[in-house]
Amino acid sequence: MIGLRRSICFGWLAPSSGVDVRKIWDRAPHNAFTDLIRFRGRWYCVFREGEKHVSRDGSLRVIASTDGSSWKSAAHLTSSTADLRDPKVSITPGGRLMLTAAGALHQPNAHRHQTYAWFSDDGERWSDPAPIGEPDYWLWRVAWHEGTAYAAGYGTTEQNRGTRLYKSTDGVVFTSLVANLRLDGFPNESTIRFMPDGTAMCLMRRDANHASALLGEARPPFTEWTWHELGARLGGPNFIRTPGGKLLAAGRLHDGRTRTALAWIDTSAWKLTEFLSLPSGGDSSYPGLVWHQNVLWVSYYSSHEGKTSIYLARVRLNSV
Repeated sequence: MIGLRRSICFGWLAPSSGVDVRKIWDRAPHNAFTDLIRFRGRWYCVFREGEKHVSRDGSLRVIASTDGSSWKSAAHLTSSTADLRDPKVSITPGGRLMLTAAGALHQPNAHRHQTYAWFSDDGERWSDPAPIGEPDYWLWRVAWHEGTAYAAGYGTTEQNRGTRLYKSTDGVVFTSLVANLRLDGFPNESTIRFMPDGTAMCLMRRDANHASALLGEARPPFTEWTWHELGARLGGPNFIRTPGGKLLAAGRLHDGRTRTALAWIDTSAWKLTEFLSLPSGGDSSYPGLVWHQNVLWVSYYSSHEGKTSIYLARVRLNSV
């Protein structure tokens, strides 16, 4: 369903040198869980709208911009059977937008969750949702590499807290590549990126025991993984490789103060080193990351100004 076409424009803030921050959306009672992509010369930001952090009415909003300053709704995806959560967006090898999200199924139901995918040529008209993966496995983010889609899925029932790796050649039929990644501490949200030499790296959140985030690495065919603890708890994990080869992570840090932060991943010492805390607090995080024209663009959500809203940061880094 196509959403409203009115544009929204807030002023940029400059909390520190080299950083601009802008609120870009706050129309729903609760606006959260973002992702960001640049597609055919336009910016697209996707996120969940709902009454609150968890509510039966969760829907997906797609907003678009040509300049990152003025945004308007491009699409609004709803479900009568599920709370739609944590949308992520990617570009398929065929040049289409692929939007994925999990549905927290309205109960009673035989299952708790089902992951779905939608496809679009223009960000405005979207296909019907296609269920992907298995019920009660949340495929949190899809990453494409050499014509194949990969996603780590985590079990969402009390009886199953396992994590498995999926692959797909068409973005619809996902099969299990690694049935059990054999990780403890309730691993869940994750982002996979592929390095220039073909190595896959996976940044993964954990919520039990001491809850240290993990960074995994694997060579093709990506069936054997080595995992390293990073010494910090990270919610809504995302990361990219900068043009200079550094690994830059973003997410919610928990160390007595909750905020959305940017950090370097040190693969020699296997640790996260925060270098920037974005204006944020409380209910916050789930960033989208895009490197464009020597600037890091970061979408995220936060409740530090009272209402949980969507923000966009532009970060200029001297050494990347």
